[in-house]
Amino acid sequence: MQVEQLHPWPSTVAEAEAIQDRLRGHVELTGPDTFALVAGLDVHYHGPGDDLTAAVVVMDAATLAVVEQVVAHGKAAFPYVPGLFAFRELPALVEALEQLTVTPDLLVCDGYGLAHPRGFGLACHVGVLTGLPALGVGKTPFVGRHEPPGAERGAWTPITHDGATVGRALRTQRGVKPVYVSQGHRITLDTATDQVLRLAPRYRLPEPVRRADHLARHPG
Repeated sequence: MQVEQLHPWPSTVAEAEAIQDRLRGHVELTGPDTFALVAGLDVHYHGPGDDLTAAVVVMDAATLAVVEQVVAHGKAAFPYVPGLFAFRELPALVEALEQLTVTPDLLVCDGYGLAHPRGFGLACHVGVLTGLPALGVGKTPFVGRHEPPGAERGAWTPITHDGATVGRALRTQRGVKPVYVSQGHRITLDTATDQVLRLAPRYRLPEPVRRADHLARHPG
């Protein structure tokens, strides 16, 4: 699949923040609510350096059977700066996405979308670059406030930041910690929540992200 190069990769914090501020206006918060092929995206860092592996696993949304999986190896492309983490991983993720012979209908990112200091996390960025619906699923809270959701599967509470709702703390399995869902691009928050639940029938994390995490850790 093709990924549009909407900007050069930045070398400074100011350049990176300017890219986020410019592309934020391209984010769409409505879109389809059914998806046939769903891709999980994740990155794993190897050792104490900046070596990393980006993995994309495309699954049939109905059966959760793997349709295609690819990896790309590289180095972190940007220093670690809170709020700019996507720039470390995007070049390798884009390289992996461009290896796909199928085009997913939805991208599920291990990270954040609107729930981000500038409202433009990894899920927003990869969604705008690809033009595909995208959502973010974080393992820990990043920005905003929320109350703990109920104990039952499917319970959620809003995440609010600067007076706006930017995501949901969602309980995907009874008795486990919630995940933190936010819109990336071309998807509503209701649809993003529904998709995360559908894709997490047994475990805390959606199956495409779990598979991508495993592939990034064990690419051989």
